[in-house]
Amino acid sequence: MVGWQLIWNVAPALHTPLMSVTNAISGIIIIGGMLQISGPLNSPTTILGAIAILVGTINIAGGFLVTQRMLKMFRK
Repeated sequence: MVGWQLIWNVAPALHTPLMSVTNAISGIIIIGGMLQISGPLNSPTTILGAIAILVGTINIAGGFLVTQRMLKMFRK
């Protein structure tokens, strides 16, 4: 919800840099999650690490889809 509000209240010229920053942050979260899943499978840390990887991956994929859609608008 916060991300949605942030994107829609930012000037259009800043959307691309904002998407780059959020993708970079999600990449850092994925790396942190990968470092955490090396423990026992049933530990809370491993489960949270796996969830962080999943959510970060979804966020990066969504960011690339939105960026691709924005770039298509400039091609017309």
